[in-house]
Amino acid sequence: MKAFLPGILLLCSLVFTSVAAEPKKVLVVTTTAGFRHSSIPQLEEMLRDLSARSGGAFTVDFVSQPAGEPANPGGDASEAERAEYEKALAAWRAEKLASALEVLAPERLADYDAVVFASTTGDLPIPDREGLLQWVRGGHGLVGIHAASDTFPSWPEFREMLGGSFDYHRDQTGVDCLIEDPGHPATAALPRPWPIAQEEIYLIKDYEPSKVRELLILDRHPNEGTPGHFPLAWCRDYGKGRVFYTALGHREDLIDPTFGDRKNPPETAGQFRAHVLGGLEWALGLEPGSAGGGRGR
Repeated sequence: MKAFLPGILLLCSLVFTSVAAEPKKVLVVTTTAGFRHSSIPQLEEMLRDLSARSGGAFTVDFVSQPAGEPANPGGDASEAERAEYEKALAAWRAEKLASALEVLAPERLADYDAVVFASTTGDLPIPDREGLLQWVRGGHGLVGIHAASDTFPSWPEFREMLGGSFDYHRDQTGVDCLIEDPGHPATAALPRPWPIAQEEIYLIKDYEPSKVRELLILDRHPNEGTPGHFPLAWCRDYGKGRVFYTALGHREDLIDPTFGDRKNPPETAGQFRAHVLGGLEWALGLEPGSAGGGRGR
């Protein structure tokens, strides 16, 4: 019997290693029912690259914008042309966009560990709103990038889960982001402060610092320079689930280190990628980090 023990222990070790190495599954949503950011392709490429570089820690699937969206006739369109466009757009959203988003039904979300809303906008026609909330509360991750806070504007429960919502922005500008929790995976690789040469900075409403773990803030209005408290990134527990949001991610050169026409140096884009990767790994439970309310420093 003793002769068999080493083999049995080795087999058990291999089985345990195989189970432990099972990659997490992430669903990335980049559909829009409102303004569509030109940087969405860069966000999709970034998340593919982060998955490839994760060493098998997580995989990504995508829900991208379906084909056939009616073209906006523009400001010179007649009233009749505008009405026809609105009718065609509503039909496309009800059929094509809703069909693409069927993957967010609870029974299909059961295959995933986290969902990423990457610059999504508008009231997306997902199949079961309450089912999404319950899925996150049940122990899954939700990550929002940039315009995720401008998504579901008529759904207050989503805004509450995310921790805040888009209010407005002004001209793109340079900022020095203050690190509130330097030990969190989403900020551990960032300099203190973290300078960004140019970015569209969201101002956030429906936000209570005590309900989230603040990660990045500004202590002055990004355009006016008046003192204040302006959140840029945070995380929070939501039931048994984890939520991470960053308001950054508008500019292509902040996302992609190889993008040609740039204001931000490539190293800043690398830091942004580390910021998103850390937040995603935290939301997946792959990295530890506090979600207690308030400031981390």
